[in-house]
Amino acid sequence: MLTIDNLSKTYANGVHALQGVNLSISRGLFGLLGPNGAGKSSLMRTLATLQEADTGTVFLDDVDVLKDKHAVRRVLGYLPQDFGLYPRIDAQSLLSHFARLKGLGDAKERAEVVQSLLRLTNLWDVRKQKLGTFSGGMRQRFGIAQALLGNPQLIIVDEPTTGLDPEERRRFLNLLSKIGEDAVVILSTHLVADVRELCSDMAVINKGQVLVQGMPSELVSELEGRIWRAEMDDESEVDQLGEEAILLSTHLNAGRTVARVESGTQPGPGYASVEPNLEDVYFSALRGGKPLPVM
Repeated sequence: MLTIDNLSKTYANGVHALQGVNLSISRGLFGLLGPNGAGKSSLMRTLATLQEADTGTVFLDDVDVLKDKHAVRRVLGYLPQDFGLYPRIDAQSLLSHFARLKGLGDAKERAEVVQSLLRLTNLWDVRKQKLGTFSGGMRQRFGIAQALLGNPQLIIVDEPTTGLDPEERRRFLNLLSKIGEDAVVILSTHLVADVRELCSDMAVINKGQVLVQGMPSELVSELEGRIWRAEMDDESEVDQLGEEAILLSTHLNAGRTVARVESGTQPGPGYASVEPNLEDVYFSALRGGKPLPVM
């Protein structure tokens, strides 16, 4: 169990990156959703012991994450949003090097671990290939392989599917799903689809504050009867909503504007009640809609 209590961080330029963050995260895949600049990466870097917090506590079971950094790093796997690789080294050699740094001194044991991780991440057939020739998805899978060295109890992946094509994204998400069976895995992303497909627990964060936490299915059910949809020729018609209505999102479909709105009653003529989805939960939290539980 990872327990975060009243965690805050303000940078030297005055930006309040984290403001009293409280989260309880159990084993499995946990989705941390939020727009760019919401504080997701600041939280990930703090949990990964790469920056100090101003206030608050974080415990991984009995380990004090903020004070006992060496103990945390022994059980931590981290895949940051941007990470560098040595382009002229092959995947097997670099992973073996990282394994040595992680404390795997015995050559036979290290070789077995490296082989196992390369197979798990579907990189065995390209193990002798230079990393500079890897595609984006292959690089991300190599990043996960190094993050899994040492059987970590806490794994943090920050925006891992950004820029991946659909096939690589699917392969990567399937890999994360396997990993989530044995550790606390935090998936930080701005892509609702990643959380919808993978995570049994999630939170939405914005401007350094947790807006909502819970099981995706339960959060969606909280919006039953409150989501309305309408198609219109002119987006200005959205302005005719009732005072209690909150515009969640709009998109174009065959030249017409499609609006999704949160309201306790029909927000205007032409609006039909529809089933809520996880995107509605996300936008409702960001737009300040009906309060949802922070568990």
